Amino acid sequence: MGIGELGEFGVVSRVTARFPQGDDVLIGPGDDAAVLRAPDGRVVVTTDLLVEGRHFRRDWSGPYDVGRKAAAQNLADVAAMGARPTGLFVGLGVPGDVAAEWLDALADGLRDECALVGASVSGGDVVRADSVVLGVTAIGDLEGRRPVTRSGAAPGQVVAVAGRLGWAAGGLALLLAGRAGPRELVEAHRRPEPPYGRAAEAVALGATAMLDVSDGLLQDLGHIAAASGVGIDLDPGAFPVPAALAEAGRELGEDPLTWILTGGEDHALAAVFPAGAALPEGWLEVGVTRAGRDVTVAGREYEAAGWDHFR
Repeated sequence: MGIGELGEFGVVSRVTARFPQGDDVLIGPGDDAAVLRAPDGRVVVTTDLLVEGRHFRRDWSGPYDVGRKAAAQNLADVAAMGARPTGLFVGLGVPGDVAAEWLDALADGLRDECALVGASVSGGDVVRADSVVLGVTAIGDLEGRRPVTRSGAAPGQVVAVAGRLGWAAGGLALLLAGRAGPRELVEAHRRPEPPYGRAAEAVALGATAMLDVSDGLLQDLGHIAAASGVGIDLDPGAFPVPAALAEAGRELGEDPLTWILTGGEDHALAAVFPAGAALPEGWLEVGVTRAGRDVTVAGREYEAAGWDHFR
C-alpha cells in the first residue's frame, strides 16, 4: 500500500503510533503543539534539513538508515552544546507512491536513534512532495550546566576529537565509485554514530569550546577559530588511519588523511580544553590553539576544503 492511499491523517496516525513518549513529554502528538518539560529554564534548539539526492539516495540507503541519520545529525548538535537531547520534531515531505512499510522503517529509525539518548519524537508534519525531504528540529535541556559554544577558546589550549572521522566520506567515495566495501565505511555513510556521551565528559573537563563535526574537521574548526579569535594548528601524525580507511584509500587512489580532515557527516565531536587537561579514553589530542584566526596542518594551509552546500 502506498501512503497516498492512507491519506494525511492516516499517515500521521501510523507514524505517531510508533513513537513512545518519555518522561520529558507532558503532551505528545495529537494536539496543535507538544509540551515538554524544561526544568533548567533554558532550552537548546537546533534544526536541519535532509534532501533526497543531496544527503541520501534511496537506492543507497534504506528508510531505517535515513531515519537514524536524520535524528543523529540533530541530536549531535544538541549534545555538542553540552545539553541532554529531550525531543525531536520532524517535518516530512514524501511522494504519495512511497510504500507504507517504507514510512514505518523511517519512523523506526528516528525512534531508535532517539532512544540512544533518551529523547522522544514528539511531533511534526507531513506533506506530499516530489522527493523525500526531512526537516528535523531537536531540543535539549542543559540540566544546570553552562552551554559550551564555539567562542570560548583561547591561545595555548588543547584541541581534541572524539568519534569517527573520515568514515562517512570514505563510504560516500566508495559508493560513488560503484564499490560495496569496505562495508563498515559504506554503513558509516548511511548511518553515523555520534559519540553522544563524550559531550558530557567534555563539559565536566572544562571544555572551552565544542562543536559537532558535520562539514569536515578543518572547516568546522574554522568556526571555532573565527568565533574565538584564535588560530588552530593540527598535527597530522596524531590521527590514526583505521584499516578500512587505508584499504579504501588504496582502492580509490585517495589519501585517507584527506577524508579524516575534510570529510563530513560522521558527527564526531571536536573540543578545545585548557592546557594540561587529563583527557579520558575516547578523546584524542590532535592539535593546539595559538594566536591568529586560521586553521593549519603542521603549520601549513591544507588545500582541500570541507562541505559547503553552495560551493
